[in-house]
Amino acid sequence: MEFKYIKEADILIIILANEKIEYAEQAGPINIHFSINKKPVLIEILNATDFLSKALNFTKKTEDYKHFKILK
Repeated sequence: MEFKYIKEADILIIILANEKIEYAEQAGPINIHFSINKKPVLIEILNATDFLSKALNFTKKTEDYKHFKILK
């Protein structure tokens, strides 16, 4: 896994695999790029500063984690 940040565009890129990208799907400020086998290859977070700030703020405000399902 590799992380890249493009400061001028405020985009965080997370490279998950070194495979050819076949298509992408968008969910809000997140674009997920998939291989032909539907495997996630790359994740782009647009407006990354704002997105991560909100995510960290949510985490700080949430003291009771019992409503989160822990995946194993």
